[in-house]
Amino acid sequence: MTAVPEQRPATADPAAAGQAGDHDLRALFGQSIAVFAALSGPAHVVETANPAFFAAIGQDRARTGVPLADLMPELAGQGFLDLLDQVYRTGEPYTGHDTLVRLGTGPQAREAYFDFTYEPRRATSGTVTGIRVIGVETTRIKHAQRLMTKHRALLEQIARQAPLTDVLNGMARSIENLSPHGVLVSILLADPDGRHLLHGAAPSLPDFYNQAIDGIATGDGVGSCGTAAHRREPVITSDITTDPAWDAFRDLAEAAKLASCWSMPILARDGHLLGTFAMYHRTPRAPEDIDLALARLFADTAALAIERHHIEQAKQAAEASAKSALEELAKTVRAERQLRADAEQRATAAAELNARMRAAAATQANRPHPEHCQLGGPTPCAKEATIKIADSWGDSAWGCTDHVEEAILNVRNVFIANEELGGLAAYLNR
Repeated sequence: MTAVPEQRPATADPAAAGQAGDHDLRALFGQSIAVFAALSGPAHVVETANPAFFAAIGQDRARTGVPLADLMPELAGQGFLDLLDQVYRTGEPYTGHDTLVRLGTGPQAREAYFDFTYEPRRATSGTVTGIRVIGVETTRIKHAQRLMTKHRALLEQIARQAPLTDVLNGMARSIENLSPHGVLVSILLADPDGRHLLHGAAPSLPDFYNQAIDGIATGDGVGSCGTAAHRREPVITSDITTDPAWDAFRDLAEAAKLASCWSMPILARDGHLLGTFAMYHRTPRAPEDIDLALARLFADTAALAIERHHIEQAKQAAEASAKSALEELAKTVRAERQLRADAEQRATAAAELNARMRAAAATQANRPHPEHCQLGGPTPCAKEATIKIADSWGDSAWGCTDHVEEAILNVRNVFIANEELGGLAAYLNR
């Protein structure tokens, strides 16, 4: 048996007809993501609204029969109530695109963007009796556009080989500005052996906190970041006060007013650890899918920046090494040339000395062998002249063993002059 939809009887009552129309609109927007509300009278009393409307303004305010200004006092000063008055007075609809609305007050306050229309509700006489509010929240679209703009700027920075510190700090600030939940971002860099994490960027965390965790070891149970680095997988700490991994850091986190931490490892394409990407909050909080997607996107971007930095460092090191090698080679070549020149000079000097020695020897050969030592100085030596010595200039003399030895030890370039005459033999057998 087929169910027959309920048929409402037609009515000639204009007011009833208008209410029936609003009933149809309420049914149409009931399960829609578009917000819908029907306001009545000059006070803009909320007559009816769909779940999306109350979800947007806060479920704690889901009630009707209240003037919009009382239900949403934060609208005062934002211009929306003035626009409602204008539409009610003129009967002309108003449409806004990507309009910023500040919703709520205190810790629950948030900024949202909407495309919306204020459309007058009329009686059959044409008189405006209220306003229909129809809109779509575009906050996520707006955030996605801003996110893509920031992300593209970061990629351009990486392509231009901007300093890694600038890229990471810019990334952290971009995420903090884009997040509606007051996130604080920290990026730690793995040291070469992957056993410790070093400060990379954390522009909004206290200096004492950054200094305390700079150089922490990676390992299971070492906070969220040390554990994520060790496991190579995301680690979600929704409440720092109850997570055993934070036992050693709980007082530090309390001093920094940190209540939750979601950490994700930053991995290179080959899988080795580059660092960690963490998102902190001031209140206990579990991530939503959009939070994890955001973390993954920027963790991958951070990996690109860090890998590019490592490649650039390796390139610079290789260039420096090559330059140093070339400089050392040049020094070696210069030293070899100098050694060769010195050797040539020494060879020339030796040849000249040898020639002088031969000349001195020839000259001395024609001289008679003296009977007594010629090396005594002012006091003649009476000992027999048994050994002949000469110097590099060709001067020679005969002397006794004692004076000859003294001359060899103290006078530069003196040598035994003539072996055939017994000089060397006499000296060796002294």
